[in-house]
Amino acid sequence: MPAVDDLLQRHQQVAERSAPSVQGAVPGLHVTVVTCMDTRIDPMEVLGLKLGEVHVLRNAGGIVTDDVIRSLSISQRRLQTREVMVIQHTRCGMATLTEDEFRDELERETGLRPTWAVEAFREVTDSVRQSVERARRSPYLLHTDQIRGYVYDVETGALSEVA
Repeated sequence: MPAVDDLLQRHQQVAERSAPSVQGAVPGLHVTVVTCMDTRIDPMEVLGLKLGEVHVLRNAGGIVTDDVIRSLSISQRRLQTREVMVIQHTRCGMATLTEDEFRDELERETGLRPTWAVEAFREVTDSVRQSVERARRSPYLLHTDQIRGYVYDVETGALSEVA
């Protein structure tokens, strides 16, 4: 059975037990978390969150990209968030890539060079600082004074502030 079919069956079991407990789209803590899509990071568990407390934006690397700025702008301007946590992590796969190698690989296999940046990095702390700075400098965000950056250690579970 395809994994998506399994997930749909799981959904059916959950849906039969209860309806969603959070009805509003405005996060209770007025915070947006930007983090990596890595399966070792569960923002709800890492931060001790309850459903409805924060917005969570995930992508490869937890990088503040143009699309993340788009979502942060909507989150702040329409859904009342005021703070941002950028959380990247140790042993990230984005540190194993290089921008040009990955783009070259895609071009060889598809015949098209991606128009988007891969955003590969070598040092996670530098990447966090860069993402935080991008968000702080964005003219589209209303609240840039409470944007902070962290590195999550996937081996120890420790969360360290770096920016």
